Amino acid sequence: MLFALYTLRREPSHAKGRWLFPAALSFVFLLFSLQAVLVEGPLGFWAEHTRNLWGNQIWFDLLLAIGVGWFFIVPQARAQGLRLLPWLVLIVCTGNIGVLAMLARLLYLQERPGH
Repeated sequence: MLFALYTLRREPSHAKGRWLFPAALSFVFLLFSLQAVLVEGPLGFWAEHTRNLWGNQIWFDLLLAIGVGWFFIVPQARAQGLRLLPWLVLIVCTGNIGVLAMLARLLYLQERPGH
């Protein structure tokens, strides 16, 4: 919700530090996810997503959200020279943690002088 509200701000594309918010969200979500992995195990998500139709619905919703994020990020990432395969592997392994990290990297690269 915070990220949605953050993006409603009509910041100019040249504003400095836009990458910090998705980077922070990615980092905090990573820490939370590591705690879940330590407590519940690395495959704890599987039981939740296969338990019933609601679990399936949430799983498909997350996959669709990641796909939409990937679709919109890739053209700009290519333009910045990002190597896409490593980012795709990260996203497949971590979900939106990777999407947010990739978005942060993209925004950081776009902020560089000469862009």
